[in-house]
Amino acid sequence: MIIGKVTGSVVATRKNEKLIGSKFLVIEPLRSMSSEIASDKFVAVDSIGAGIGDIVMVARGSAARLACS
Repeated sequence: MIIGKVTGSVVATRKNEKLIGSKFLVIEPLRSMSSEIASDKFVAVDSIGAGIGDIVMVARGSAARLACS
């Protein structure tokens, strides 16, 4: 899991049927977590209603798939 700050959002005009109605957020990992992933920022699917400026915990792998079910 990664702790990060929401810095923006992404608009997708076409997406998988299971993601329709979902919001995509740009996440910037906190400094202590940045060595864990390859890039500085990444996109995550929002399942709880987070907004820009919020600090969030992001699940990866099989745990992330369960959140979209």
